[in-house]
Amino acid sequence: MKLVTFAVGDEKLVGALEGEDVVVLDVPDMRSLFELGTPVQDHAERLKTARRFPLAAVKLQAPIIPKKIYHSAGNYAEHAHEGDRSNWVAAIKPWIVFFQNVDAIIGPDAPIVYPEHLTKELDYELELCVVIAKPGKFIAETDAKDYIGGYVIFNDITARDIQRREMQSANFSFSKAIDTFCPFGPWIVTADEIPDPYNLALELRVNGEKRQISNSSHMSVTLPQLISKFSPTGFSAGDILTTGTVSGVAAFSADPQAWYLKPGDVIEAEIEKIGILRNPVISWKDAYGVDAPEFQGF
Repeated sequence: MKLVTFAVGDEKLVGALEGEDVVVLDVPDMRSLFELGTPVQDHAERLKTARRFPLAAVKLQAPIIPKKIYHSAGNYAEHAHEGDRSNWVAAIKPWIVFFQNVDAIIGPDAPIVYPEHLTKELDYELELCVVIAKPGKFIAETDAKDYIGGYVIFNDITARDIQRREMQSANFSFSKAIDTFCPFGPWIVTADEIPDPYNLALELRVNGEKRQISNSSHMSVTLPQLISKFSPTGFSAGDILTTGTVSGVAAFSADPQAWYLKPGDVIEAEIEKIGILRNPVISWKDAYGVDAPEFQGF
């Protein structure tokens, strides 16, 4: 089942896709649906109403606003290898984790605002994400699969010049947490529809040009390992766990300046069996009607 959050006029609703229609669910928001327990799709089926809208007539939003985003990184060796080849400031190793800024979340087709006063090196990172199905803490690896409620696409927008400076002190977060830097969607696909998450084609395009091409089978750790590893901090139903990006980022390319994002670009992040997350990049002035402040780069 594909679960969406969407707007019709001033009304914000939760729904499930049925063909080309969206059926409204009787819940106030997506996190409330996940808080009802598992299996999520059974609760969604029970809460379907008679209201429906053509998918083409609604505006999709970020499918869920979690309490926490567990941002995991370094889980694809291919990304680590390209970092090594480019002499990146620090090695990219498995088990990197930090909390992401939920206020930076945007949904499908929403613009990523280029903060030109903060960065000159705006990059993309396609990631498969897990939506946590239920609360839990100190979860055994053998039980962790039961905590996977669904999957969603995440594009980890990163200011590389800020990140480079942060990583010199062996820590980074601000470079990925700036407003609009957390696009994800376009919907949550419930776990029952993807019984094998380790064989999904991943592809990211900028203006139609293929930049990242890989497969989730290249992940060096498993989803239960990630869930178990980070569970001592305590998961809430509806939390998001990212799984790291694949090779092909702009920063590690042969010509980073040519590949870094700029206003006018359109990014399409696609994962097999989930869909396509599309976001344009716009300038600060187009977003806010005023010129950006003076450059404050780190």
